[in-house]
Amino acid sequence: MQIDKNVEDDGVIFMSIKEGTEGNETGADATGNADASKDNGDVTILAIESSCDETAAAVVRNGREVLSNIISSQIALHTVYGGVVPEIASRKHVEKINGCVKAALSEAGLTLDDIDAVAVTYGPGLVGALLVGVSEAKAIAFATGKPLVGVHHIEGHISANFIENKELEPPFVCLVVSGGHSHLVVVKDYGEYEIIGQTRDDAAGEAFDKVARAIGLGYPGGPKIDKAAREGNPEAFSFPQAKIPDAEYDFSFSGLKSAVLNIINQAKMQGQELSQADVAASFQKAVVEVLTGHAIKACKEYGYDKLAIAGGVASNTALRERMEKECAANNIRFYRPSPVLCTDNAAMIGAAAYYEYKKGVRFGLDMNAVPNLPLGDRERRFHGGRV
Repeated sequence: MQIDKNVEDDGVIFMSIKEGTEGNETGADATGNADASKDNGDVTILAIESSCDETAAAVVRNGREVLSNIISSQIALHTVYGGVVPEIASRKHVEKINGCVKAALSEAGLTLDDIDAVAVTYGPGLVGALLVGVSEAKAIAFATGKPLVGVHHIEGHISANFIENKELEPPFVCLVVSGGHSHLVVVKDYGEYEIIGQTRDDAAGEAFDKVARAIGLGYPGGPKIDKAAREGNPEAFSFPQAKIPDAEYDFSFSGLKSAVLNIINQAKMQGQELSQADVAASFQKAVVEVLTGHAIKACKEYGYDKLAIAGGVASNTALRERMEKECAANNIRFYRPSPVLCTDNAAMIGAAAYYEYKKGVRFGLDMNAVPNLPLGDRERRFHGGRV
């Protein structure tokens, strides 16, 4: 996978991500005919993602072939505040969205005439940020007469696994771990999900951010704890791993977070210095063991031999290593996207949209952003849309 980065004057990182290809680099066939894909029955989707602090656009063919994937990241803007500021995120989306769409089409070597449908994340997420992407997608669909497909953000993360693992097909178990979500999901079919476990309080990524802030690492917490933990002793502290008797696959990280804060406060009162690396490593170990243990147990008890991970926390090196080891020991095939596809991006939205499009899902121009859009309820896929 080829990744090109450019840091703009306002600190925004503009990333172009493209699958490695040989020979022809555009959406045209070997003869230069851009319409060849239509003749072959291919479906090419322009996808847009703006649910949080990344403005992204991509062109995806047949759900698994990425022709372009543009991400404009705002992380430098929000680091100053220790987290995402919704108003700033929304304003920056407005500034960047058109440029991302144009760049995605340009990199793919296509125009809007070559696109079969327009897809966009319409929830869950920050409502102001979502509205920017939804408005852009609706405007393009209206102007071109192309079908409009709304995509659930978490379904997009799950579908990121299809991009690099061409052989992966449902059914399988997927662990979705991000800043806002911790879900253990059975992917029964494309677009059909059964949630068997979810967080009772903090999401895994949220816990990473809060603990990183508490031990002085700052924002974003996930990557910083991952890096610090490599220099620390994961056995230095014994942190709790919550188990919920009446819901064995649910997660709870608030107690773990509180335990870390108690260790920090106790050390301060006693005038002791704590090792950031040791706290980070011990905390990370506790999170990874819970996530891995639940996922492996679910695969075995539900009878699945395929396990995938998705979401921002899925790029954590300790989680990936532990998952790979445990899956190998239990004869489970393990799938994970490249770290760059674990973050918010539009290629994953295009992948999810393809299967919705093939099912005949179409949304009307009255589609709206739904910040608390649930996963697993099939009715929610038609919120503001038509089939």
